[in-house]
Amino acid sequence: MTVTLTICTTCRAGQLQYAGVPCAGERLFAAVDAARPADAPFALRPVACLSACSQGCALVLSAPGRWTYVYAGLAEADAPEIVAGATAYAAAPDGIVPWRDRSILFRKQTLARIPPAEALP
Repeated sequence: MTVTLTICTTCRAGQLQYAGVPCAGERLFAAVDAARPADAPFALRPVACLSACSQGCALVLSAPGRWTYVYAGLAEADAPEIVAGATAYAAAPDGIVPWRDRSILFRKQTLARIPPAEALP
């Protein structure tokens, strides 16, 4: 499996942080993990910070030789749509899911699209 869904688990999404209470990023990670089927075509990885703090909860979809996408402004309720979007990304050989096939969430919440290193001059 080469596709990785990386979720920022330190994101506060503009909320105050209280001791012992999971932050928004931790809750998003848990929700996606719970929504992900056992045979999901992507690995799920937590990361301490994606430096998209002003954008709300953020995640990255990446794989060697494919375009990388950064999405932000996400919430735990988006977990099923995130899993569907990651599954579609995994099925796209170059990582580019046709616009009409992308979920509304992935159409509207794209923060960046980064070309594969192999495509750079």
